[in-house]
Amino acid sequence: MNKLVENYDIAVIGAGHAGCEAALAAARLGMETIVFTVSVDSIALMPCNPNIGGSSKGHLVKEIDALGGEMGKVIDKTFIQSKMLNQSKGPAVHSLRAQADKKNYSSTMRQVLENTDHLTIKQAEVTELVVEDGVIKGVKTYSGALYECKAVVLCTGTYLKARCIYGDISNYTGPNGLQPANYLTDSLKENGIEMFRFKTGTPARIDKRTIDFSKMEEQKGDERVVPFSFSTDPESVQIEQASCWLTYTNEKTHEIIRENLDRSPLYSGMIEGTGPRYCPSIEDKVVKFSDKPRHQVFIEPEGLSTNEMYVGGMSSSLPEDVQHEMYHSVAGLENAKIVRNAYAIEYDCINPLQLKATLEFKKIENLFSGGQFNGSSGYEEAAAQGLIAGINAALKVQGKELLVLDRSEAYIGVLIDDLVTKENHEPYRMMTSRAEYRLLLRQDNADIRLRKKGYEVGLINEEDYQKFVKKTEQIEEEIHRVENTFVGTSKEVQEVLEKYNSTPLTSGSTLGELIRRPELTYDSLAPIDKERPQLNYDVTEQVNINIKYDGYIKRQLKQVEQFKKLEKKQIPADINYDEIKSLRIEAVQKLKLYQPLNIGQASRIAGVSPADISVLLVYLESR
Repeated sequence: MNKLVENYDIAVIGAGHAGCEAALAAARLGMETIVFTVSVDSIALMPCNPNIGGSSKGHLVKEIDALGGEMGKVIDKTFIQSKMLNQSKGPAVHSLRAQADKKNYSSTMRQVLENTDHLTIKQAEVTELVVEDGVIKGVKTYSGALYECKAVVLCTGTYLKARCIYGDISNYTGPNGLQPANYLTDSLKENGIEMFRFKTGTPARIDKRTIDFSKMEEQKGDERVVPFSFSTDPESVQIEQASCWLTYTNEKTHEIIRENLDRSPLYSGMIEGTGPRYCPSIEDKVVKFSDKPRHQVFIEPEGLSTNEMYVGGMSSSLPEDVQHEMYHSVAGLENAKIVRNAYAIEYDCINPLQLKATLEFKKIENLFSGGQFNGSSGYEEAAAQGLIAGINAALKVQGKELLVLDRSEAYIGVLIDDLVTKENHEPYRMMTSRAEYRLLLRQDNADIRLRKKGYEVGLINEEDYQKFVKKTEQIEEEIHRVENTFVGTSKEVQEVLEKYNSTPLTSGSTLGELIRRPELTYDSLAPIDKERPQLNYDVTEQVNINIKYDGYIKRQLKQVEQFKKLEKKQIPADINYDEIKSLRIEAVQKLKLYQPLNIGQASRIAGVSPADISVLLVYLESR
């Protein structure tokens, strides 16, 4: 029987947040690319929370944009509320978060894919990898069609053998009731790929008309919205914003949950998969934080064209009748009508230790992987990995050097390094605390860190790159001017200092020295800065931060130098760890298992101590 055979450069399996970025990157780099999805209507679907960004995740979106990805541009066009989080803290942890109009986000991203040259969208379930002599040659679909290609990117999200569960109800379905992908797991296992079973969950959606908002605290967006994308005009995002609402669980809620724990599939053993520690279900919170009398519940709109509201902070897999009782015990939700029940979802994913830092499989050449399939959680983590996997699949086919971001360059570097070098027994979530150099890896300077790399790869066009070059020149010139502009002890100067409760000057000072005072900023000194040029906010923000945190930044740059030395010390591929005397048995086992490429990677493996690293360094010197 004749079967369809088609040829492409790159095949991307899955069109969620990882798949979209992978497919766009590959196509924009000139590769004939096909992206498979179980449903064209589920492209860039947001099956859980209706927002993009948040603490540390906002950093990832900014980095995706700096490299030439799409997520930041699409959320700038489709957000309904925007907020800069952690503003009372230092700039290292400022994180942008935007409520999305889910339907609009998905359809806008789909339009981008549909109108991208070299990109084909195909609704079909991929069931088999075609591998010959350890090299990927193509994929087969459920219909038996063969798609021959030079590289494949796996971005299957939470669809592999997916199962949605609440109470004793278990449906073999993907998120939002979509068709699961039931066959690809077997092909992966046949090719020697080690699989995990993870789970995540989502709260109920409720009808806006049945909520009593008078019992809740209104949460408004920022007066001045900061865009995610460096190429978005800041004036275009100053829109009228929708409100979110804050309420709380109470002792009655917790009592209902405790009384029904035996009916929770989380505790009855019905769920096999491991869930995310940093995004627990409400049952988990009540058990693990039993001393807390209440937990925050955020009521967030799913979009402007729907009455569905997301109940943030109350994801659950409790039975339907318990969910009704539990949600109705919360202030303002006493009469809430549930549109969609909360559920947990279990799915197959890989052990990411099988991947190189490029996100290519160690065992199968030209097979790349990104997103929740790599054992991570979240839209932003997925998109970041998808972008890198798509870029590297294209570069590999073109015979070019692959892109690897290290921990000192980007949160994306931290994310991927953690996945491929550390044991992960639960869905990985990005957090600012995971980055050692977070003062350098701020969201505001993501373009300064990564724009050049995006340009060199080929995803940033000449016009955008030249704008960036001009911006960096303006920052350098203005820092130099401010550090060398002296102000005296005039009445005008002393009045400005007095206004901000700053110690008066007894002798002359540079503007730079004044900016370093905690209570003063570049902008607050404008009245006494007679030669201040007209500059955009993104330039003046960098001037202020770089001067104010100069000492801390220099200290972190020194730490990065030490880090780079370790990263440059390569470990030969033919090394025999068994013959290295004084290496502990656990270290030998872990090093053989992970096969780190350099001393830096080796030092971050759990079970390899600083003493083991010293032994390894001595051994490498002796060779």
